[in-house]
Amino acid sequence: MGPFVPRYFHSSLVKLDVREKINAAVKMALKEKDLVTSTTLRSVLSEVYNLDKATGSKAPSPAVAGVLRKAVSRRTESATEFIRCSRPDLAAKESREAEIISALLPPLLSETEVNCALQEAVGQCVTDDVNPRQMLGRILKAFYSKIDKSNVDSDFVKRRAEALANAPRP
Repeated sequence: MGPFVPRYFHSSLVKLDVREKINAAVKMALKEKDLVTSTTLRSVLSEVYNLDKATGSKAPSPAVAGVLRKAVSRRTESATEFIRCSRPDLAAKESREAEIISALLPPLLSETEVNCALQEAVGQCVTDDVNPRQMLGRILKAFYSKIDKSNVDSDFVKRRAEALANAPRP
């Protein structure tokens, strides 16, 4: 069986938030009797409901996307660990679950978009002989005030921001 790709989520006419995508995918998986997909998505939906309980209200779509990204990250790390421990069967299961969840994630911003937003954030920061660590903090604060953290790869953003903070300024 190939990777799970929801057929109707890629249409530009259908604009569902992340929570609605998960619910629709669970229903579709149940109709198609796809036990792996339905179980995986139900576990993620359970994490989303726990987030709702923790916040006291319905979590916004970016927070739900963050839960999905963490779930994908956990499963990817587990798959890597299972491969290291010579358990390809369990690694394949974890990789399959990561693919299922990844299909529901909104796309990340491109490197170009991140670079433009970081350049704009650097332009906003005051550069009066501040050390690079303080400059990095200011850049990241300005960047994340405009860009939602769930829409970017935070490791990439940090690396690019560090490079910009350590770059010589005119």
